[in-house]
Amino acid sequence: MSRYLKARLRTLTPYTPGEQLSDKEYIKLNTNESPYPPGPKVLEAIGFEDLESLRLYPSPTQDDLKEAIAKKYSSYLESGSLGKENVFVSNGSDDILNFSFMAFCDDMRGAVYPDLSYGFYKVFADFHGVTKIEIPLKPDFTIDASDYREPKYRDIYEGMGLLDEYAAPGMVVFANPNAPTGLALTLEEVENIVKSNPKSVVVVDEAYVDFGGETAIPLVDKYKNVLICRTFSKSASLAGARLGFAIAPKELIDDLELIKYSTNPYNVNRMTELVGMAVLQEDQYYMDNCKRVVESRQWTKDALSSM
Repeated sequence: MSRYLKARLRTLTPYTPGEQLSDKEYIKLNTNESPYPPGPKVLEAIGFEDLESLRLYPSPTQDDLKEAIAKKYSSYLESGSLGKENVFVSNGSDDILNFSFMAFCDDMRGAVYPDLSYGFYKVFADFHGVTKIEIPLKPDFTIDASDYREPKYRDIYEGMGLLDEYAAPGMVVFANPNAPTGLALTLEEVENIVKSNPKSVVVVDEAYVDFGGETAIPLVDKYKNVLICRTFSKSASLAGARLGFAIAPKELIDDLELIKYSTNPYNVNRMTELVGMAVLQEDQYYMDNCKRVVESRQWTKDALSSM
């Protein structure tokens, strides 16, 4: 690194992306890419006119894509009233997580997350100079929802020699199902975490929810402090397209939009928007693939257990 790099970043340990092998002689599992290709509508989505339009900037608002996502997930809400103002789209779900650390945390308002989970949580916290509270998993590798309550944080902060005002963190974030354990909290447990943190934003990272988990989207109707983070990379076979989205109350979406328009307003390109729209038109194809992945996972688990 150069001598010009600011001191705070010199000790940063970056996230290590999964290696992309060029010889294709191996079945690579470490990045959880789908073994199935995108559906037929994705392959048909991009035409000559779309390629010609690459000379133009994409839409910064992505209204059509937001409306399509809102329409798909409205049924999860008791009110059924999910609109484009409740949806944020981004260059992968990592963008949403990064923006959330930027928007809701600092050295005074820390981030709470499991000690064994998605590795980027720690990286983002260190990158943005955020105070970290890492909650250990239980001996069986599950998350104990009761650990995510303000009194618990106060004990941890006092143990770190910090002042009592730290007791309410800026953000609580966890993957559900968790990665790499694959174990999920129930919707009731997630709701208990949201209710227990009224002064904090609770980010539920649902990258793997389509492979065995219950979405927390219904909580958006009931609480102002919950943000659901989703991705097209896993269950929608679009890891290479880089498309993620968040569903949340309008006020939290506005916070993410503020960060987006202050950094990179064109963060979703034209091709990605087109293939994202195509995915939403053939949902059953992807849900069938998820079912096959789950069946393969169980077969592998059983086979390993028998050994």
